[in-house]
Amino acid sequence: MSTLEPERGTGTGTLVEPTPQTSHGDGDHERFAHYVQKDKIMASALDGTPVVALCGKVWVPGRDPKKYPVCPMCKEIYESMSSGDEGKGDE
Repeated sequence: MSTLEPERGTGTGTLVEPTPQTSHGDGDHERFAHYVQKDKIMASALDGTPVVALCGKVWVPGRDPKKYPVCPMCKEIYESMSSGDEGKGDE
């Protein structure tokens, strides 16, 4: 029997919708402070626009980055850059 069709002979049926399986990765991006350009952090603080970390994470900063270890991927990218004009981000 399909979950989209009522049982025959009962008059009514229940539509059962499958629960979507969403994955947000292993959650490591939520446990780290990320590197983002300082001007982007300031703009985000003023108007609430999302920022993009060096590792690619997109979010609206709102947590104290000093409470978290630095994202290893952001740190590796930052250290490989020749200019040091990227600022430590939030998360």
